[in-house]
Amino acid sequence: MRLSFRAALLGCALLADLPAWAQTQPTPPASPPPGMAPLPIGPGARPLSLEDAEAALVERNLAVIAARRGVDAARAQRLVASSRPAPAVSVGNTFAQFGETRNGAVRGARYLSPAKNISVGLTVLVERGGKRTLRTRFAERQVEGAEAQVLDALRTQIFQLRQAFLGALLARANLEVALGNRASLDRTEQLLRRQLRDGAIPEGDLLRFQASRLQFEGDVTSNAQAYAAGVAAVAALLSADPAAFQPGAGTLSSLGINPAVRGALAPPPGQQGRTGTPAGPASAPTAVRTILSPVAFDVRGRFDAIPDLGIGREELARGVASRPDVVAAERQAAAAAANRQLVEAGRSRDVTVDAGWSRSALSQDLPDSRDRLSALNSFGVQLSVPIFTSRIVEGNVAAATAQQGQADAVARATMLQARAEFAASWAGVEQSRALLNLYAGGALGRAEEAYRSTEQAYVAGGRTLLDVLDALRVLNVTRVQANQARYAYLLALSQLEQASGVSGVAPRL
Repeated sequence: MRLSFRAALLGCALLADLPAWAQTQPTPPASPPPGMAPLPIGPGARPLSLEDAEAALVERNLAVIAARRGVDAARAQRLVASSRPAPAVSVGNTFAQFGETRNGAVRGARYLSPAKNISVGLTVLVERGGKRTLRTRFAERQVEGAEAQVLDALRTQIFQLRQAFLGALLARANLEVALGNRASLDRTEQLLRRQLRDGAIPEGDLLRFQASRLQFEGDVTSNAQAYAAGVAAVAALLSADPAAFQPGAGTLSSLGINPAVRGALAPPPGQQGRTGTPAGPASAPTAVRTILSPVAFDVRGRFDAIPDLGIGREELARGVASRPDVVAAERQAAAAAANRQLVEAGRSRDVTVDAGWSRSALSQDLPDSRDRLSALNSFGVQLSVPIFTSRIVEGNVAAATAQQGQADAVARATMLQARAEFAASWAGVEQSRALLNLYAGGALGRAEEAYRSTEQAYVAGGRTLLDVLDALRVLNVTRVQANQARYAYLLALSQLEQASGVSGVAPRL
């Protein structure tokens, strides 16, 4: 390849300066896996793994807690339904009395005290047709349905947690890539500044490099924002206040940023004292001074994990029938059938029994009585049966029958929808795994090798700075796409577990 004089001069200068610069730099440690690299978010945010988050969700998620309260309410209703109809006791007395003659005159009007007379009654409803048994059965079906709804709420909330956690982990991995790109650009810019200081390159080369690196700064801010939003979504699902954090958590103290000080987030005045670059456009800042928003947790996990499924499609397909929402719909249909039987029992009319006793100490002697009576006691029994109820009962039966048909249709539709979600989730796992295999099989390695070879060729004078930046752009896009492919596969596994109802399919990070 034919090289220009400027490129050859620049390559020789860089080669001459590279050994001395390399001796001043410590040997970089082994890079942590994606999703595990420490971020400068301050000591206020404690690390949170997916396993710990799932354990906390079971106890703290408000939707799950509300579903559990529904079970408590259903069990209380069962206690009411299994009880016999409560009898009613009545107590009363006659507080006034007067006599009336044949001519309509009032004689002997007087007010009476409760001690002079009293009446006591007892009313009991006698149910017929086995209503109490049927009512208890209906309440038991409702308890079973509420219990299934708790499991369904837990299944749904765990999937939402995994989705939010993986989204935050994706933003974290992309942020790690963006910070890694910034570190590479900083090293290259530091070399160019030294060459400019020594007069080996013109200022225009440094300016072109600085102008070309600005597009990488947007990746840092956008991924930092996405990470904060993902952590906030995780915190909300764990019933934690997403805006509650320790003072100072999330600041980049290494950059001298202090949000409490006015102007602490402003761009620095220049880098002349730090780099020795002569005053001018080249001394202006080239990296955005970013502050990572304070977060409630620091989500961590092995984002490079590629777990195997470990179970066949047919086994997962059979598990769809035991999915909590399918079971809940079937139990609701069973409850509707029990309700119809209870309503049909209304064809057997109930009987109300009224029994009473009264005692009066008023003078009520018969004209020919030999013994003077001091009190009169009376006992009575009364039976009452409702009439003209056939239209009401048959209307209620028709409504209960229609409700049972609705519940059956909903149960069948829920099952078909679950099967459709399983089919789509299985296809998602297959396709996302195929794409992930493409990156894991060599695409990412080729991009990294292309960047290293371009960088080495640039140092030797065989490439320009624009070539290096193009190679870095390709590497950045490849890394981000690899992270997206990992996220798609891990999320597809979580969706498959939610769709199949079979536990253990979702990844463990």
